[in-house]
Amino acid sequence: MNAPRGQQPASASKPHERRGSLLRTVRAVAWSLIGLRKGSEYQQDVEKLNPLHIIAVGLAAVFLLVIGLIGLVNWIV
Repeated sequence: MNAPRGQQPASASKPHERRGSLLRTVRAVAWSLIGLRKGSEYQQDVEKLNPLHIIAVGLAAVFLLVIGLIGLVNWIV
């Protein structure tokens, strides 16, 4: 079955899937929280990692950081 004139077939217009591992996502978020990141690695992450996974891991990392700081303060006091 051919696509109508001027349009691409449905399979060609579908965006490519981003398949990044959980470890790679955690590493990318950790380096970003520290503030140290190479430009080339950033570009690779942009191409390979799913933005929703980055947001989820980022929120979990910030939550764990806050809980850790609260625990540290309670332990010191």
